Amino acid sequence: MDIVRQMYKDKMIQKVVCFIFEAHKGQKDKAGVPYVFHPMHVASSVGEDRDYILTALLHDVLEDTDRTLEDIRNLGISKQVQEALVLLTHDPQIPYIEYIHSLKDNPICAAVKKADLRHNMDLGRLETIKEKDRKRKEKYREAYGVLTEEDVTKL
Repeated sequence: MDIVRQMYKDKMIQKVVCFIFEAHKGQKDKAGVPYVFHPMHVASSVGEDRDYILTALLHDVLEDTDRTLEDIRNLGISKQVQEALVLLTHDPQIPYIEYIHSLKDNPICAAVKKADLRHNMDLGRLETIKEKDRKRKEKYREAYGVLTEEDVTKL
């Protein structure tokens, strides 16, 4: 999916892209790249359904910024996307793998989380790979296996 082309066609996607640029302003990913490129990448990997794209763009906002569900509601985001975003927001009190299992039955959450995990497992984005990066990838690989119910040793 060409997310930039989609922005030209869809005013809500335009609005959400502007929102995430502001919400993630000043944040960097583990490779030192502006964080906003991560949700853009995830959104480009979930197909052409608008709700999937919007969820992907917003998937880290509640967890990693000071923006609230109310802020997202005020954008005019559908209830279906809001519900997916709440599910995708990991409560640190819940074990990670239990959280992953909770996403399996929601098709939007499962698709967005799989795209998120694929991007996060791409260690080629990092200048140097440390042991903690390898461990994180292994954790994500296990999560991906839960969501796909397949052997992911080759990822």
